[in-house]
Amino acid sequence: MGRVFFNTRKNIHALDGAYTMLDSDSGKTFLLSATAGTVAITLLPAASLVEGWNCKFIVKEDTPSNAITIGAGSAIVHGVQKDAGGDAANSTASTAVSNIVVGTTAAQGDVIDVLCDGDVYYFECLSGINNAVTTS
Repeated sequence: MGRVFFNTRKNIHALDGAYTMLDSDSGKTFLLSATAGTVAITLLPAASLVEGWNCKFIVKEDTPSNAITIGAGSAIVHGVQKDAGGDAANSTASTAVSNIVVGTTAAQGDVIDVLCDGDVYYFECLSGINNAVTTS
């Protein structure tokens, strides 16, 4: 019997411009840069939320050239962030927000995990730079 190989590679998608998420983007890892200008990434809208939908964003461009906004279109995003400042100051603290903003001071490797329960989005963010990722 021959050897069986499994494809365990992550599904990677580089983003350097505006993008609207699709149902089929669940499970993807998005590499973020903003060399072409300010980037707007639109999550699935509230009316289209899918339980279990998830993705990961990793900052690819060290100190992005422009801001990168991951937006839900309405205040349906809850999450916690830990950064180099050692606190969770940019966490949502039980108050939903509409946007996660990756600022121009973000560092390559900063990461944001996003998960949907069918009603709202949840995120967790780790950043090597204090206040490089904020919410609005």
